[in-house]
Amino acid sequence: MSALQRILYVEDEPDIQAVARIALEMVGGFQVLVCSSGEQAVREAPAFGPDLVLLDVMMPGMDGPSTFMALRALPALDRVPVIFMTAKVQPQEVLHYKALGALAVIPKPFDPMTLAAQVRGLWGEPHD
Repeated sequence: MSALQRILYVEDEPDIQAVARIALEMVGGFQVLVCSSGEQAVREAPAFGPDLVLLDVMMPGMDGPSTFMALRALPALDRVPVIFMTAKVQPQEVLHYKALGALAVIPKPFDPMTLAAQVRGLWGEPHD
C-alpha cells in the first residue's frame, strides 16, 4: 500500500472547508483537493487521483451517499477508501455508512489539530 498523500475533500460549507484544508495541508502535510459539491467531486476526482476521499454526508444536490456511489462507479476511483464526515453519528447511521462500503466515519465537529492524525490512523487500518 502506498503512502497517503492526496485527499479529495468534499464539503459544501466554506468555513468547514477552510478549517479542514488547513488541518490537512498545514498540520498533516497532505495534498488536498476541496470540492464544494458531489457533482464537482465526480468531475474533478479522476484527474486528481486521490488516495482517500473525505466526504460530507449532508450536502445540497448530491448528498454524501449519492456522491459515494457515483465515485465508486468511476474506474479510477472504484477502490479508493472513503471516510464520511458527519454530525449524524448514531450507531445505526454509522452502520449504514459502513454498509455502503465506507472505511470509517469521522464525527463533526472534528478537532482540526488531530484531524490529520485521525485520518492517518484510519488509513492504516486494514482495507482492501
